[in-house]
Amino acid sequence: MGSNLEQVPITPQKHDPAWKHVQMFKNGEKVMLKCIYCLKMFKGGGIHRIKEHLACQKGNASTCCRVPHDVRLSMQQSLDGVVVKKRKKQRIEEEIVSVAPLATAVHNTVANQVDVSEGFQSIGVQNSVEHNSSMLLNHIEGVSKGVERRKKLRASKNYTKSDAATEKNAVFLKKVDSRIHMAIGRFLYDIGAPFDAVNSIYFQEMVEAIASGGSGIERPSRQEIRGWVLRNSVEEVKNDIDRCKMTWGRTGCSILVDQWSTDSGRTLLCFLVYCPEGIVFLKSLDATEIMASSEYLFELIKQVVEEVGVGQVLQVITSGEEQYAAAGRQLTDTFPTLYWSPSAAHCIDLILEDIGNLEWIGAMIEQARSITRFVYNHSAVLNMVRRYTLGNDIVDPSISRFATNFTSLKRMVDLKHNLQAMVTSQEWMDCPYSKKTAGLDMLDCLSNQTFWSSCEMIVRLTAPLLRVLRIAASEMRPAMGYVYAGMYRAKEAIKRELVKREDYTVYWNIIHHRWERLWYHPLHAAGFFLNPKFFYSIQGDMHNEILSGMFDCIERLVPDTRVQDKITKEINLYKTAAGDFGRKMAVRARDNLLPSEWWSTYGGGCPNLSRLAIRILSQTCSVVSCKRNQIPFEQTMNTRNHIERQHLTDLIFVHHNLRLRQMFMSKEQNFSDPLSFDNVSNVDEWIRAKDLYEEEYSSNWMALDPASVNTMLLRPLNDEAEELGEGRFDDHEIFSCMKDDDDENAGKPLAIDQNNHAFVSET
Repeated sequence: MGSNLEQVPITPQKHDPAWKHVQMFKNGEKVMLKCIYCLKMFKGGGIHRIKEHLACQKGNASTCCRVPHDVRLSMQQSLDGVVVKKRKKQRIEEEIVSVAPLATAVHNTVANQVDVSEGFQSIGVQNSVEHNSSMLLNHIEGVSKGVERRKKLRASKNYTKSDAATEKNAVFLKKVDSRIHMAIGRFLYDIGAPFDAVNSIYFQEMVEAIASGGSGIERPSRQEIRGWVLRNSVEEVKNDIDRCKMTWGRTGCSILVDQWSTDSGRTLLCFLVYCPEGIVFLKSLDATEIMASSEYLFELIKQVVEEVGVGQVLQVITSGEEQYAAAGRQLTDTFPTLYWSPSAAHCIDLILEDIGNLEWIGAMIEQARSITRFVYNHSAVLNMVRRYTLGNDIVDPSISRFATNFTSLKRMVDLKHNLQAMVTSQEWMDCPYSKKTAGLDMLDCLSNQTFWSSCEMIVRLTAPLLRVLRIAASEMRPAMGYVYAGMYRAKEAIKRELVKREDYTVYWNIIHHRWERLWYHPLHAAGFFLNPKFFYSIQGDMHNEILSGMFDCIERLVPDTRVQDKITKEINLYKTAAGDFGRKMAVRARDNLLPSEWWSTYGGGCPNLSRLAIRILSQTCSVVSCKRNQIPFEQTMNTRNHIERQHLTDLIFVHHNLRLRQMFMSKEQNFSDPLSFDNVSNVDEWIRAKDLYEEEYSSNWMALDPASVNTMLLRPLNDEAEELGEGRFDDHEIFSCMKDDDDENAGKPLAIDQNNHAFVSET
C-alpha cells in the first residue's frame, strides 16, 4: 500500500451491506476501496463492484478467494435482490403505461365496484396466557392499531385526480393478476403438479423471464424442453457441482447414502456429497436385490468413494441398520483415512419413537390426536380454532411422523389458553358441533388439568431432543461441531427435570440404546473439542473420551506422522488460548462465527491443527434428503433402451440437484399445511377420520379459511445452536453413558403429581 494513501472512516449513511467488508482510502481526491479478506485494492467501480467481488461473480471484478461462506451468500442474495427490484419496477412502469387509457375508460365502473377499506376483527381471549399466546395477542393488537391509524389517515386526506387514477390503475392490475393466476392454476392442475410447486425459486424466475419477454413470446416445444434445454441444464448443474468440488480439498466432504422405496416396492439408493458450499446429487440405482448383502453395499459405496476421491472424503453416512454397519466396517478397513457414521437425525428419530411408545406418553399423544382429528375433519370447527389461535394450526408437521408427535404436542401447549378460551366461549356453545360426542370429549380434554400437566411434562422432556434433531438435520449449518453438545444438553435437561436417578435413567437408557454408536464417535468428540464455544466453557480437565476421540481423528485423518506431531504441539496453544486465539476479537467471535470460520480467521498460528479443524467442523452428521416429486426413477429402471435410459438419468440428475440447490439456498422457514397431501405420511395419525364415509357431520373445504403466517411467532426466535453453550459441561454421569440395565423401574410409565413432577409408578 502506497504511503500517500490515507484511510478514511465509512460514514453511517452508507447502508449497503457490502460496506461492512471493505476499508476506504483516499489518494488525493480519488477514493479507493480495499477488501478486508483478500486485501485486494479497487481503484474504481463503487460498492457494487465490491459486492460482485465478494459474491464471487465473474464479470466486472475478480472473485475473492478468502471470503467467508455466509458473507458470499449474503452478497449473492443482495445482488439478486437488486436485479429483481429493477425488473419489477420496470415491469410495473410498463404495465401502468399500457393499461392507463383503458383504466381511464372504466373509471366510473371500477369506482362503484371496488371497496378499498381494510378491516380486522379481533377476538377475546383470557388475560392469563402463557408467553407464546401473549406474543400472538400483542402482535394482533399492534396490527389492529396500525390499520386504524391508516384508516384515519386516508379519511383525512384529500385525493387528487392523479391519486385516484393511480389507485384505479392498481385495482385494474389486480384484475389482470387474477387472470394470470387462473391461467397458472389451470396449467398446474392439468399436469397434476403439487401445489407447492409455486414455492419453487425457479417458478418465480420463470414468471419474471416470461414477463420480461413481453407479449408475443413463443412457448418452447416439447422437443426443445426434451432436447437442448435439458442439455444446457445438465451443463449448468455440472458447473455448479464443479464449483463445489473446488472446495472439497480444503473442507473435505461427506458421502451420504439415502435409501427409500418406490411405489412399486423397489429399494433405491441415492448417493450425495455434502460440503459447506452445497449438497450434490451424484447418482441413484436400484438396490432391491442386494440390500441384504453387506458385501454388495460395500462395493457400491467403495466405488463412490473412489469416484469422489479418497483424500477428499472424511466420512460416509448411512442409516444404522446392521448391513450398513458391516459395510461401514469393511469400508474403514479398506480406507483407513475415513469414518463410517450412522445418520444422527435417524438415530434421534428412533429415540423419539421409543419415547412415544412409553405407555403414559402414548396415551397423552392419543388424547391430543382425538382433538385434532375432530378439528381437522370439520371446516367450521377448524375455522373457529384458527380464529381463536390467530391463524395458527394446532398440528405442526415435522421431518418425520415421530417428531410430529412432539412438535404438535408443543404447539397445543403453546396455544393452551387460546383453545380453552374457544371451548368456553358463547360462540362454541352455540355451535352444533359442541353438542356432539366428539365436541364434548374435546371440551373435557381441554379443561382437564392432568392432561395439560402431562403434555407440558412431555414437552419439557422432548424439546431438547427436537432441538438436536433440527441442528443435526440442518442444511444451512454444518452440524459436526454441535451435535455432541446438543445430546449432552438433552440428557442434562431430562436429569434436571426428573431429579431421581430411577426416573431419568428410563429415558437415558432409550437414548443410550439408539445413540450408542455416536456418543463416542471420534468425529463427534473432535467436533466438540474443536468448537471454541464449548471447548473454553469446560472447567478443569477435558473428559478423557473426548480427548481420545480427538487423538483418533488426528491419527486417522492425518496419515503423515510428522504432521501429527505438529498438531499435538499446536493443541497446547489452543488449550492456553495463546497468540491470536487469546485476542479479544477471537474471544468474542467464539459465539459469533461458525467454528470452521473461527479457525480460518484466527488459526493462522496453528496451521496444521487449523486445517484439520476446518475439515472436521465443515461436515454434516445426517443424511439429508430432499422432497421427491415426479422423479422418473421407475421409468428409468423399466426402460430397456440405452438412449432413453441415459435421457431419463440426465433428467433425474438435473431434477434432484435443482431441488437440493433450492433447499440449501432457501433460508426461509417452511410452514407446512397439515392438510396438504404432501405431508400425509407425517401427519396422517393426527388428521385422519376414523371413518372416511361418516355422514354425521358435513364439511366443505371451500368454506375453510386459509391458515395465517402467524405461525412464525411460535417458532424459536433465537439460533438454537447458540443456546447449547449456556452452562458448563462437567456432569461426569452424563459423559459416562452407562446403561442401567438392572434398574427395576426401567421402561415403566411415569405418573404426574399435582406439583407437575414426574415419578416412576410403583408396582
